[in-house]
Formats: sequence, C-alpha cells, structure tokens
Amino acid sequence: MEMKWIKTFIVTAKYENFRKTAEELFLTQPAVTKHIKRLEESLSIELFERTGNKVALTPAGHRFLVYAKEVVAKYEEGMEDFESWKQGYNRKLIIATAPQIASSFLPSLLRGFIDENPDIEVIINILRSYDVGEEVSKGRADIGLTRSHPIQPNIKSKVIYEEPVILVGPYECMKGSGLNEETILQKYRLLTHNHPEYWDDLLHEVQRYYPTVRTMVVNQVEVTKRFIEAGLGVSYLPRTMVKEELENKKLAVINSENINPPTSSTFLLTKIENDEVIKFNKFLMMFISRSDNADNK
Repeated sequence: MEMKWIKTFIVTAKYENFRKTAEELFLTQPAVTKHIKRLEESLSIELFERTGNKVALTPAGHRFLVYAKEVVAKYEEGMEDFESWKQGYNRKLIIATAPQIASSFLPSLLRGFIDENPDIEVIINILRSYDVGEEVSKGRADIGLTRSHPIQPNIKSKVIYEEPVILVGPYECMKGSGLNEETILQKYRLLTHNHPEYWDDLLHEVQRYYPTVRTMVVNQVEVTKRFIEAGLGVSYLPRTMVKEELENKKLAVINSENINPPTSSTFLLTKIENDEVIKFNKFLMMFISRSDNADNK
C-alpha cells in the first residue's frame, strides 16, 4: 500500500468525482482510477460504488476514510519532524502574529532569539490580529503576538508593550510649510482602519472636531504607509510602525492639537507554557527592555 494511493483516496472521497480529484492532484484521470483500484486490491474491498461517471463511498469507504486521514496526518507530521531533524532542529516553536508586528520589531527579535537557540525551529504564521487568538486557542500556535485584545477564554493574555499613536503625513508636505493638524486634515484624506483596535473611537473624535474630513479605508499598515509617502493621505499609526520611515524622512509627524490620539497595545498570547514558550517569553521581555532603554537615550 502506497501513501499516494491513500492521498488520492482522501481527495476522491471529498469530491466523489475522479475529474475534480485529478485536477486538484495534477494527475490524469486514468492515474486516479489506477490509484483507487490498487488501494482497493490491497484492502480486498471496494471503497467506491461506480455509477457511470459518478462515484460514491461504500460503507467500507466511509470506514476506511477515518483511518486514511489519521495515517496521512501521522505520516506528514513524521516527515516534518524528520526534515527538522535533518536541519539540526530538535524542538519547534510556532508563532502566530499580526502583519503589523511581523513588519516592525519581530525580525530583530527573531534574529537574536534564533542566534541564542539554534536548535529550535521557529515557524511564523501571519494572520489578521483578530485571528491570532483563535490560532493559539486551538493549539495551532504556541505563541500569539497581536495588536487586538483576544476574546478566547482559554488562553492567557498579557500586554507586553504600549506605545503612542501619532498622526503622520508625507515628509514633503511638512518641509517649511508649518502645516498643523487642522490644515493637514483639510488638505489630505484620512486613511483609516489600518489597526484593529482604536479606529472607531478615534474616527468619531476626529469627525467631531473636523466634520468635513475626507476618509479612505485602507486595512493594512504597510499599504497605508506607501499611500502616505505617495501623498494620498495621512493617518494615525503606532510609533513603532513608522519608526524607519520617520528616520529616513519619508514620513513626518504632525503635532496633535484638538485630537488626543490613543495608545496601541501589543498582546502576548499563550495557552501551554512548555520550555520553548518560556525561553521565548524571557527573551521577548529582555528585548523589549533593551529597546525601551535605547529609545530613551
């Protein structure tokens, strides 16, 4: 019995259609038919009833499907572990993180952590902030890093960093112009909803002071920054999200006058604290402490 036969059987059971199975697996229909036939011969029982071009699982097929999925899952898990071992890893840490974090401090953090722990294989899953908690809750990630407070009751949540949110615009617009908050918000569109937590309340406050402000929803921070650089608008963003652009004079800070910008929190989510999680958490807290000290100098 070959693994490819079992995988073909699982896909065929999903579609109950040889043509769709062939398309998904990039096989010919005769190849799909051959795999199923060889598997049935190996098991000495029919797994599908054939009626013209249609196929349907037999009672034996339904029964075997449960075992087939377990076999494939175990096989793939074993192959992943073996591949990790070949690369010198003997432990694994899966981190689910929001895009805003993955594109800011996470690369520097991971570089140091991996240097100190070369035997830990780190896997990064980039998800929407709202989905990170679910990934940890379901056990599909060991660590969650998000800008959104989780709603899952079975995980631990801790605020590890709070930072100011600032109004930023294109650097060119600020050179010698003396533009303030009011004139900037009259001149440029306000790019909104690029952060999961604060925009509804913040936008309400902005519109209270500046009721004619024009807005544009841009739901990703990286895209928002590129739009601002191109002169398409301005936005309120966490300071770490724009640190590099401010240093490189691509964006400029616009002083707030009437609007009181919120703060942005970064949450650390965990469910089971194994050795890898504990190591990462300790390193994370040291990294944040060093970063704060560097910023305050």
